[in-house]
Amino acid sequence: MGADDPAPVLEENASGRSPFLLISDHYGREIPRALGDLGLAESELGRHIAWDVGIAGVADALSKHLDAHLIAQRYSRLVIDCNRPPQAPSSIPRISESTVIPGNEALSHEAAEARRREVFDPYHRHIRDVIDRRQRDHLPTVLVALHSFTPVYANIARPWHVGTLYRRDSGLPSLLLKCFRAQADLVVGDNEPYAVSEETDYTIPVHGEARGLLNSGIEIRQDLITEEAGQREWAERLANIFGEIEIELRAQAALV
Repeated sequence: MGADDPAPVLEENASGRSPFLLISDHYGREIPRALGDLGLAESELGRHIAWDVGIAGVADALSKHLDAHLIAQRYSRLVIDCNRPPQAPSSIPRISESTVIPGNEALSHEAAEARRREVFDPYHRHIRDVIDRRQRDHLPTVLVALHSFTPVYANIARPWHVGTLYRRDSGLPSLLLKCFRAQADLVVGDNEPYAVSEETDYTIPVHGEARGLLNSGIEIRQDLITEEAGQREWAERLANIFGEIEIELRAQAALV
């Protein structure tokens, strides 16, 4: 990281009073200047392999709708994936969705550690510190990890418009699934198109489950949010759903 490179953590509405803490691990597609373009054409860097297409606009608008704190990663998942354990083979991918990443080939241990130290660690340290502060201030905290997914993977079409991701804690996902399924125009995935595991995920296991927070991942199919209009529509849809869920959680005295 050079002096001209932006800080890894992007933060919006840090004083927001919503119980929902929004996290976006694949929000940005920045690459430190020293790494150039990782050997990839610009057309490749605009694909899902580099970031979650469309999720930045959804996250920004949802943060405003809910008055919710948003913490996001500015750097591309090709630099280091902030939703993978650093020891996972996919943490710094050499091949992503059949695309070779030249700038990640034959990477030394020292170079990989520098990416972890300068991009991954500050991001997750900040999430940890924010949760610590919220707990000290007795602010209820519900962790929501925002992602998008491709309409087709390995030549197989994915029918879902939206899905919830979870593992041990189904409290928030069950409420989300109920609200999503009440909308007749949606095909809803329950732990689809992915499921959470300690081997392939970091944010929910570490900041959600290990901290005892209500938590869920949300995946939106990226063709629905590629354009700004779709991002606004989904932010409004999610804001309405989270408004309903907050009322229900408060009635259950489940916000801690």
